[in-house]
This record gives sequence, C-alpha cells and structure tokens, in this order.
Amino acid sequence: MPSLQDPHGRNINYLRISVTDKCNLRCFYCLPKGSKGFYQKDDYLSLHEFQRVMRAFADLGVKRMRLTGGEPLIRPDLIQLVEAINTADVDDISLSTNASLLAEQADDLKAAGVMRINVSLDTLKPDRFLQITGGELAPVIEGLMAAKQAGFESIKINMVVMKGVNEDEVEDLLKFCQTHGFTLRYIETMPVGDGGRTAADQYVDLAEIKQQLEQSQNLIPSTVSGAGPARYFKVENSDLHIGFITPMSQHFCETCNRVRLSADGTLYLCLGKEHTFALRPLLRAGIDDEGLKQAIIEALELKPLKHEFNEKPEHVVRFMSLTGG
Repeated sequence: MPSLQDPHGRNINYLRISVTDKCNLRCFYCLPKGSKGFYQKDDYLSLHEFQRVMRAFADLGVKRMRLTGGEPLIRPDLIQLVEAINTADVDDISLSTNASLLAEQADDLKAAGVMRINVSLDTLKPDRFLQITGGELAPVIEGLMAAKQAGFESIKINMVVMKGVNEDEVEDLLKFCQTHGFTLRYIETMPVGDGGRTAADQYVDLAEIKQQLEQSQNLIPSTVSGAGPARYFKVENSDLHIGFITPMSQHFCETCNRVRLSADGTLYLCLGKEHTFALRPLLRAGIDDEGLKQAIIEALELKPLKHEFNEKPEHVVRFMSLTGG
C-alpha cells in the first residue's frame, strides 16, 4: 500500500474536505456576521471533481476522510459525496457539522457510510447560543438526538472554551455528554481570520480547565478512535471520554497527519499557514488520474514543519470556515 509523506517524514493519512465555505450560522470566531466574499458558483468543485480527488488520495494510501464546511449539510449533493468516498476503499468516513440540519439527514448519512459525527456546541443556553452563533439552539439539540438514534459509531461534541463567554459551562457540557453517551472535546481558540483573532482575547489555556475538572473528576489517560490531535482522558467509573485540543498551549505539529481540501479545489497544507496548492486548474485542464496523484505528491513537499499561531497570530487571514478547521 502506497503512503504519502511530507518533507519532515510525517505520514499523511487523513484528508479533511471542505465541501462548501458557506454556513447557516455565524459563530463570531469562525465566520462573523456580515461576512462576504464566498466562492462563486463556478469556483466550487463539482461532484465528479471531488470524486476524482478523493479517489486519488485513497489510491495514495489516505484512508481517513472527513467532510466539513462551512456547514456541509447545506450542500445538496452531500449524500452522493459520502457514497463516493464509501466506494473509494476508505476505512473511516466522518462529518463535522453544527447539527442544525442534522435531524432531517442523520439516517441518510448513516446509510450512505458516515461512521462518526463531530458537532460544534459551545453552550447549552439558548440566549448564549444566539449570541455566539446568531442561530437557535433547539434544532441543534434535535439533530444530536437524531444522530444518537441513528446509531453512529461515535458522536463527539466540540466546545471552544472562551473566557467571559462560556467557560462557566465546562462542567454542564460534561454532564450533558455523560447523559447521552457523547465524547466531549474542549478546544482552545485559534487566531485564524479576523474572527479568530478577536476570539483570541477570550483565550483559555486548557491546562486550567483540566485542573478545574480534576477537582471533581478522576481523569485517566485514554485513547479514542479518530485521526485528530486531541489528548483524551476517561472519567473514572463512567463511559465518558474527554479530549483536549491545544493548538496554542501545546501544539501537536510533530504528529500532524492531515491536509485540507477546500471547496474550490485548493489544498491547504497547514491550518496555521498559507501554504497551498491549486488542484482545480489541473482538473479543468484535463489532467489524468496518474498526473493528479503526482500533483498531490508534489503538493506535499510544501507542507511546513509547524504553524506559527503564537509567533505570528496575524499570519492567517482566511476565515476558519474556508478550510473547515
């Protein structure tokens, strides 16, 4: 089986695919209210173009793929995209969503081949949810319950912890996930785009959150299935797993195993830098499958050793929604 490697010897086995840069919510740290400048219709990769890129990555040994956005559930052909991945010899298909549209699509996504769901949820308070996202909390909870009923292998809740915004709900989210059998992951804010840099003012070092939780919980180091960078702990005498994603306080660049494909066919080689490689012009110029795979191999040579969120927080100007986190 072939394998992709970057110039630093890291095996690349995980592709995150942003199927749209649009979203039906406006989380201030990701896609602030009033944001403009989305791709035009012809900029988006077609279903066939996505299929070609996904198959090329699968042929090169990438066996984990995640569909993201923006909000992926607003893309009309999302089920066909999942089915395309499912026929490309991929071991793990997952989806990141805000869950506001999940109630209507959970069963179809499961049937098409999605195995795991990650849901962004920063608060359980409707008024605070409106403040953070500009939307309503009730459809998100409905979507989560539908996903639970559909029987995905795992459902993970991603909570961005922010000082003065929602840090007082850290244990409330823990109890919610414990009740419903979800995995909970706390995430530090990242200075990606203007919204991310604004949210940096609310940055919380997750070491503080871990210390807070240890006053009431016995946390045991653990592992959870997935390709991401979270460091996991199990709450003793329960089935609850908690992950800490720490791009700022303890970066995980040395084990980075992923690249990101945007909805317009641009490969982003690092979330925290602007190293990119455009695949769409090659696809529309008629590149064959072997040429496409060679282009991906060449693109990997651009992958940097690490991000510079701490040293150069102003470096990444794109919105987080463009590359799906």
